[in-house]
Amino acid sequence: MADLKLQRNFGIAAHIDAGKTTTTERILRYTGMIHRIGEVHDGGATTDWMEQEKERGITITSAAVSCQWPFPTDNGKVTPETKKYGFNIIDTPGHVDFTVEVERSMRVLDGLIALFSAVDGVEPQSETVWRQANRYKVPRIGFVNKMDRSGADFLNVVHQVKEMLGANAVPLQLPIGAEDNFKGVVDLIKNIGIIWDDSTEGMTYTEVPIPEDMAAEVEEWRAKLIESVAEYDDTLMEKFFDDPNSISEDEIHEAIRKACIDLSIIPMMCGSSFKNKGVQTALDAVCRYLPSPVDIEAIEGHDPNDLEKVLTRKPSAKEPFAALAFKIMTDPFVGRLAFFRVYSGHLDAGSYVLNVRSGKNERISRIMKMFANKQNPVDFIEAGDIGAAVGFKEIKTGDTLCDEKHPIVLENMFIPEPVIAIAIEPKTQADVDKMGMAIAKLVEEDPTLRVNTDEDTGQTILRGMGELHLEIIIDRLRREFKVEVNQGNPQVAYKETFQATIQHREVLKKQSGGRGKFADIQFEIGPAEQEWMKENEGKHFQFVNNIVGGSIPREFIPAIQKGFETAMTTGVLAGYPVDNMKVRIFDGSFHNVDSDAMSFELCAKSGFREAGRKAKPVLLEPIMKVEVTTPDQYMGDVTGDLNRRRGLMEGMDTRGNAQVIKAKVPLSEMFGYVTQLRSLSSGRAASTMEFDHYAPAPNNIAEEVIAKNKGKVKSEIE
Repeated sequence: MADLKLQRNFGIAAHIDAGKTTTTERILRYTGMIHRIGEVHDGGATTDWMEQEKERGITITSAAVSCQWPFPTDNGKVTPETKKYGFNIIDTPGHVDFTVEVERSMRVLDGLIALFSAVDGVEPQSETVWRQANRYKVPRIGFVNKMDRSGADFLNVVHQVKEMLGANAVPLQLPIGAEDNFKGVVDLIKNIGIIWDDSTEGMTYTEVPIPEDMAAEVEEWRAKLIESVAEYDDTLMEKFFDDPNSISEDEIHEAIRKACIDLSIIPMMCGSSFKNKGVQTALDAVCRYLPSPVDIEAIEGHDPNDLEKVLTRKPSAKEPFAALAFKIMTDPFVGRLAFFRVYSGHLDAGSYVLNVRSGKNERISRIMKMFANKQNPVDFIEAGDIGAAVGFKEIKTGDTLCDEKHPIVLENMFIPEPVIAIAIEPKTQADVDKMGMAIAKLVEEDPTLRVNTDEDTGQTILRGMGELHLEIIIDRLRREFKVEVNQGNPQVAYKETFQATIQHREVLKKQSGGRGKFADIQFEIGPAEQEWMKENEGKHFQFVNNIVGGSIPREFIPAIQKGFETAMTTGVLAGYPVDNMKVRIFDGSFHNVDSDAMSFELCAKSGFREAGRKAKPVLLEPIMKVEVTTPDQYMGDVTGDLNRRRGLMEGMDTRGNAQVIKAKVPLSEMFGYVTQLRSLSSGRAASTMEFDHYAPAPNNIAEEVIAKNKGKVKSEIE
């Protein structure tokens, strides 16, 4: 296995159309993995291999590629000091509907190139990506792309990264020229200009003196860079006060690397991927500043037999094997593939691993290194690498795979809740069986896709992250699985919650000859505590056991918890799932013969129904963060339309010659919005929308929804 210090696992993430896939394509060309650059708009990009991606010119599923990059080089030429760095790169989607692809990639990556458009700056999905990177503490480099476009402004984007993302963005370069005249950059560390050679697809560059008209600006920003770096290192701070010019290039690089790895500094660079400018310097920065698997602290996990006990695994092939499966994919040739990141140890093809969730051993018959949708078989895989396994029986997204003699559970990833639903039914009898199998495969691949059956109509309800998400799923059903379906109109995924905390006693007594059923619980039900919600992101049920003195035996407590948790899936108002609920059980009684786990589970379910009606239940609706970019003359029409949709204006901004309107709008009012916006603005306005939070629905909306669902809300307990 290659030296782990020369390994980089990084992703490329950004808002839609910032140039992620274009940048990945350039990286593959410069590293010699492809011999012709494919463009996104032609459907020729390597990592956009799905039919739907080629047609739409967007990335839908994250794709992994492996390549090597020589560093350091002398103006692109290999020298004796040059080492081959191994890259595992994940190209992620920008559209908010596929945000889970970014989420699961972040969970397993060591670093990130965060792309920004030089014209549009920090956009809504840039903020989402940034939050995801913060959640998993991923070090990142900022790359401002599209410097050749009209309205490009590198320093304005750096300012936005500081203001809007709260990051310490430090430019390492300044652009030479902008828009049509963008030629190259000034390297503030070397204090020299770089001009890319167009005749070699930007593969080589020439070092030139700094343009005279930029001398003062370069001096100012170089001083700021050295000051930022010196703040981070006491030795450099002393040198900085004595003589800033005495700090060497190597010392600056070393300090930036340390500061970047512990998230104190975001190094900012610029270029134009489409015009083949700036990608190589970004790759050099990946080698220089982003961490190798060895630089990341030992990963923490828990002992599956004692979840309080923390275990660690160092990034070494000599440690016991531990890996996290972060994605499942179905391939027409090799069957199901499980993508996994190895944190420690060594795994040979054909050997067995323990799947901690199922408690079963899985045989990994073959190990692949992925190159988009192509597989290259390898004999083994070791710590710090990313690969795909074939031949397993039951592995799901988020499963920990480990050495059976040294079990460990690694932290799972955060999966966002779906906000939109659609009803589908098979067109013919032949489609019925095929549809069940197809949906099972799609749900296995995509953790944000949820499926349930409407008991009243018999229709299958698909729930997902947005209209585009569900449109792609139905398209895949037709194309990949040859299943024809009829579909209903999109529906909003409402939720319910309680506003008041009440106490309740529920007694279950059933006697029908022979052994009966008896359970008695006293509990408090209401909204979850704010502190608990902050600490337990992604969880919705706070359960507190205050039983003392054995009034209910300990072995029945899990059954009570399960009863409440099951009942939560169908709320008391309109049958929607209940969000952020707290239950505290504090007393009860049992019968020596008639009480069992099932009795207490049923008692909890009926207790939830009875008490829930008194705990001031309210209907919650999803609120979306909407950003509309429009020319000045349509401002009034656009804001008026958003107000009619119950939108809450959050501010306005100017971006180039256009106005940016920010608002929070209920999802139920946003169906068909893109079409309406086009007609309002003669096709010149654009909008982006992402989920923000759930909020209580107004009374008239709530009453309408409750009336529509009245027939569905019936007690589960006969």
